[in-house]
Amino acid sequence: MYVSSYLMKQKVTKQISVTMSLLVLLLQLLLSWSRPIMAISSTVSVAKPGCKDKCGTISVPYPFGFGEANCYRESFDLTCNSTSFDPPKLFLGTNGTVEVIDISPLGSLRVRNFVGYDCYNRSGGHSRNRPWMDLKMKPYSFSDVHNRFTSIGCDIYTYISGSKGRNFTSGCSMVCSDQQSLVNGSCSGIGCCQTSIPKGFKEYDVEVHSFHNHTRVMDYNPCSYGFLVDAEWYKFSVGDLFGYMDFYNRNDEKVPVVLDWAIENYTCENVSRSDPSYACGKNSDCYNSPNGLGYLCNCSQGYHGNPYLEDGCQDVDECAGAHMNDCKMICTNTPGSYNCSCPPGMEGDGRKTGTGCTALPSSLMQIALGTGFGILLLLFLSSWLYWGIQKRKQNKRKEKFFEQNGGFLLRQQLSSRNGGVDAAKIFSEEDLKRATNYFDESRILGRGGYGTVYKGILPNNKTVAIKKSKIMDESQVEQFINEVIILSQINHKNVVKLLGCCLESEIPLLVYEFITNGTLFQHIHDEEHKSSISWDNRLRIATETATALAYLHSAASPPIIHRDIKSANILLDDNYMAKVSDFGASRLVPLDQTQFTTLVQGTLGYLDPEYFHTSQLTDKSDVYSFGIVLVELLTGRKALEFDRPEKERNLAIHFITSLKEDNVLELLEDRVLHEASKDQIQEVTNLVKRCLSVKGEERPTMKEVAMELEGRIRSIVQHPWVEPNHEDAEYLLAEPSNPHNCNTTEYDSLRNHVVISLDSGR
Repeated sequence: MYVSSYLMKQKVTKQISVTMSLLVLLLQLLLSWSRPIMAISSTVSVAKPGCKDKCGTISVPYPFGFGEANCYRESFDLTCNSTSFDPPKLFLGTNGTVEVIDISPLGSLRVRNFVGYDCYNRSGGHSRNRPWMDLKMKPYSFSDVHNRFTSIGCDIYTYISGSKGRNFTSGCSMVCSDQQSLVNGSCSGIGCCQTSIPKGFKEYDVEVHSFHNHTRVMDYNPCSYGFLVDAEWYKFSVGDLFGYMDFYNRNDEKVPVVLDWAIENYTCENVSRSDPSYACGKNSDCYNSPNGLGYLCNCSQGYHGNPYLEDGCQDVDECAGAHMNDCKMICTNTPGSYNCSCPPGMEGDGRKTGTGCTALPSSLMQIALGTGFGILLLLFLSSWLYWGIQKRKQNKRKEKFFEQNGGFLLRQQLSSRNGGVDAAKIFSEEDLKRATNYFDESRILGRGGYGTVYKGILPNNKTVAIKKSKIMDESQVEQFINEVIILSQINHKNVVKLLGCCLESEIPLLVYEFITNGTLFQHIHDEEHKSSISWDNRLRIATETATALAYLHSAASPPIIHRDIKSANILLDDNYMAKVSDFGASRLVPLDQTQFTTLVQGTLGYLDPEYFHTSQLTDKSDVYSFGIVLVELLTGRKALEFDRPEKERNLAIHFITSLKEDNVLELLEDRVLHEASKDQIQEVTNLVKRCLSVKGEERPTMKEVAMELEGRIRSIVQHPWVEPNHEDAEYLLAEPSNPHNCNTTEYDSLRNHVVISLDSGR
């Protein structure tokens, strides 16, 4: 009897033990579902021991610092001014005047800088400010990712010039005649213009000018503004145009600018951990800075803190944070990682991703598991219902954008055309997101005046170029859809093929064939490519471009005027075959019309002066722009170069003037002089002279240009044993000429709105 009673107690005790283990398992499962994801709180100091880590409310992590010299790395010194300001303010340098707003340990900081302005009043009063910033030898450069050069005004042309690293000049030019054309929040070229900047420069200055001293827009825009600014910070308001005080009351006297910083003069490949100047502490990794000026540090996986301090990276206790969700039962923290295990009486590896922890079944365990599975099922059904509602909202949103962007009109047009379903494909937004790795920065091929172009890889492994436009005017949906239909049907070897579009996103996406060898602009003007194209190839590229434009003007139905021909919009494949691209500004020619009035658009330096002054667009406008491309191929110079003397800044004027003065050979690139015959030089320069005629009626058609290039110029054979006679060429080019001045900076006869892109991207 006693033995039987003892055995019964042992059995009950074992069942109670198993039941308790199962209840613990169930409790931890429920806690794992309900536990919030907690951020790992860091009590590790960001500054050196004995040094202050804050100035007012701004955190100052090492290598930055202020006060004692040992509190900061060389060149990372700051000033915390508590004497003149309450609360204190932080400034760059030991005695700096550039105010720091915040510092990111990931390689960026924000500072305040002045706004450039040009203001007038009715009595003739005038005030102007020309801001500049010089980072000198400090480890900073202006961020090309976060900043945009912004111009505001309805009677304005502005320039920003950068140096000390990358040298460049860019800007915007705008004229608008009434307030009704202005839109709050829209910075697309009417009243407000933004343009990208290159990476890696340390100094810039801004010039702000007016065409007519604001006399035509004084009622609503007495001032123009130009400034470099954090693009996420500034949002355009129509009220900014109404005067100096209106602008500064809303935006303060200064605006934020983002700087990139790095440990300069080294990369991770040429710096050693044993080097005394090495910046990264223990348990940290080195990675090269995106601005290309040096390297940055980051704590290794499983550690957190300040990687620039010797012992700044401390172990993360994963068992107390978000990683606890990976363990079913017991979590044990280890340096840089953690382990999962099961409690006594259970077996497995303790991880959700592994076998977990299991125990012997019992009636109580079945009840506990049933309860647990019931709760899990309830949570699953709730999640599934929430997902369904969100999916439905997303589908409605896509349908709205599809209709708004003219999707149904496009389907109707495709179905009404014979074989139209093969002419243009409608892609889904998800397909194009996956093709571009969700529009990752590393996939960007170029930024242009009308959008950004990404490299994409479709599910069939076909590489394409995907253009994401900046804006979409709902009033022009029908014209946009018609252009998609027309461009998708263009089948010309020298025109980039439009494969299709996506209309279910807020901004329509266009899909083009991918061209591998960059732009003609890069091959002519970039330092690593200069003089890389032979004279024969230049003639062939010019001929192919002219043939493509002649096709658009004459063979396409209806005809197409490109309206933005420039070397940056001529792509080259691996065989240097020319491909005309970027039809963002193109216009279809109305039936029975040879010219029509439009809002002036184009690129400064390539813009037809007759079109600029009259707003009358014809196919001869493309001829003028093509003439500028021919001059680039001859001289290797850019259409506009503001760092040259006044008379040489505009390439078209300088070239025509040189023809008149009989010294055009001085402008030609050395390779052209050595490889081209005197007859070829004479033929091309005469063709350029006709293309750049101020009067459009005096210019040849693109068909005539193409025939002359193909038939007359390329038929001239230059024997390799005959040296070009430059004196003879000068004599042949000495034909008297009287070129008109086509400097597009003369604006007195401007009649309509002008939106001019200075961007050289595709």
